[in-house]
Amino acid sequence: MSSGRNLYVVVAVIVAVGLFAAGLAVWQNSGSEEGWRFAGYIQRLGLVVPVCYVIGAVGVIWLGWCSLRLAGGITSIAAWLRRDKPAEIKPAGNAILNCLVEAINTAFESRTSRVAQLDGQVKDLQIQIQLSHRREKNTEAIIYSIRDAVIVVDEYDKLLTANEAAGRLLGFDYENAHHKPIDELVGADYGEFVDFLTQSKKSKGRATRREIELTKDEVPKTFDCVVSCVFDQRQQICGAAAVLHDITREKEVSQMKNDFVGHVSHELKTPLASITAYSEMLADGEADDEETRKEFYSVIQNQAKRLNRLIEDILNISRIESGLIKVSREPASLAMLIEEQLQMIKSYAEEKNIEVVGQKPIVFDQVRVDKDMISQVIVNLLSNAVKYTPAGGSVKIDTEVDEIARLARVNVTDTGVGIPEDEVEHVFEKFYRVGANKKQAKGTGLGLNLVKQIVEKFHDGRVFVTSKVGVGSTFGFELPLATGEPVVARASSP
Repeated sequence: MSSGRNLYVVVAVIVAVGLFAAGLAVWQNSGSEEGWRFAGYIQRLGLVVPVCYVIGAVGVIWLGWCSLRLAGGITSIAAWLRRDKPAEIKPAGNAILNCLVEAINTAFESRTSRVAQLDGQVKDLQIQIQLSHRREKNTEAIIYSIRDAVIVVDEYDKLLTANEAAGRLLGFDYENAHHKPIDELVGADYGEFVDFLTQSKKSKGRATRREIELTKDEVPKTFDCVVSCVFDQRQQICGAAAVLHDITREKEVSQMKNDFVGHVSHELKTPLASITAYSEMLADGEADDEETRKEFYSVIQNQAKRLNRLIEDILNISRIESGLIKVSREPASLAMLIEEQLQMIKSYAEEKNIEVVGQKPIVFDQVRVDKDMISQVIVNLLSNAVKYTPAGGSVKIDTEVDEIARLARVNVTDTGVGIPEDEVEHVFEKFYRVGANKKQAKGTGLGLNLVKQIVEKFHDGRVFVTSKVGVGSTFGFELPLATGEPVVARASSP
């Protein structure tokens, strides 16, 4: 390395001397006295000046050749650096270039290893980002598919995400509401929910539950609201997620069950109390004569029958609602089924001096029904009409056929006490009895509900009622007409 530098110095000195000599020659030719005087000294040296010229020329050529080699080496390095996957630089003949090549190779190897490491990290980050995006999409898909309202807010109570159910319930555009304050989105009508969400987040509890009353379309509804705080890696709250589950129907069913148990208990206690009381009186010998004993026996028998009817009605409704009852549907004429039940109800009506009027059977009223079930429907409607009709009144049953709508309709009209307008819509509910008519006749409030269950649940029909207090009521039902050959009924007098 040092010998190369010395050679460069010698060549540079020789070239400088040659150039100096050439300058003196020019000075001699200028014609000045000093130039001629100096030229005399030079001439005494003989071949020194030509030799300096030759050596200077060789030195210039050699320096040019070294410059070309240096330029070629730099060009090759530049081309090597421009390659995507360069091979190692080959050592050059020049010592300086060799040192440069070695340094570049070492630096490039270090940088290549670092770049490869960074490239691996970048690929890992890209995979993590893709997985994060996929998890985010999956989470959003899960949230959007939930039927309950789901709302997620950050630590500043700004909306992060929500599903369609939440947007419908709270009245905001869930797709374009991100990063907006939740209290501005839902409005003042849902302040109870916003306050609960804020309080739950401040309490730092894992999950908080509360029943909240919200009004949707002017209908009050009850929601089971669960708010869960979201924690970051430092266990600091970074948001909260709220789920609102509509439990309105569940509470209604629960209340209905409570009412059902209460009604059943009351209805069972009444006949049991009578049976127990009269049995105890018989056992104590309070019935001194045969007439009194017959009266006691009659009361016990009637109350036992009442108790049996109540249990049968409850069991029938339970079987129907649970789907355990078997239905055997076959073609039948409604008029024929009505005629069969009229014979059973007329004796009961005669005891109360009530006229029961039927009609001549028609031909084209064929329906596909379970005969036992529809017979029970007809009996319930007729007995209900007779029960609430005062002595001297009348009960009429008739059928109609609507060929256009393909329906057969049965109407049972009485001249009874009637039903108040505000109670008409409730008469088909379980255990419901019209308050003003409870003294008119005893009952369980299950007969009409049984009618509704049989007609609508098992026969795709519809029940209806119209009534006017003091005038009477009309109960009835509609069933789809059956296809196929009609069942021809034989005429019989009512």
